[in-house]
Amino acid sequence: MATVTFKQDTVCNLAGNEINCGDMAPEVTVVNCNPMLQNEVVGGAQENVQLVVVVPSLDTPVCDAETRRFNVDAAALEGVTVTTVSMDLPFAAAKFCSTAGIENLKVCSDFRNKDFSNAYGMLLADGPLAGVTARAIFVIARDGKVSYKELVSEITAEPDYSAAIEAAKAAL
Repeated sequence: MATVTFKQDTVCNLAGNEINCGDMAPEVTVVNCNPMLQNEVVGGAQENVQLVVVVPSLDTPVCDAETRRFNVDAAALEGVTVTTVSMDLPFAAAKFCSTAGIENLKVCSDFRNKDFSNAYGMLLADGPLAGVTARAIFVIARDGKVSYKELVSEITAEPDYSAAIEAAKAAL
């Protein structure tokens, strides 16, 4: 079972099926905040490369900064669909997107049944944030295979934006 840390001193175990590069990305349904409460499919083979940005909650400084950064950087990539997945309720996510000017990403929630979190091994099983997602990036090629994964080892740290963008470009 994979682990991450929270504030560098609390080890948190991850639950679910660990997905790695070369694995087929499970096709799961999450809930979009725009259009509100619309089902969105993440994973599996799709027309575009998928850049899936996994964050614990949009209502934290790091998740806020990460979402804003990907809204600008990754959304400019043609042929790449960028989806942020968190445990935030779609209503809260929509409010965040409206306030932050997030218009270039799909911002989705895994709140209903945690299918994404379990299928990708991103569910925090214990620790102070148990029940939300870890911080990670997945790039899924058009054929549905994971071509890049970054599980951020410290929940309060930002991911490697450049590596994620380059991985998405390479998957095109």
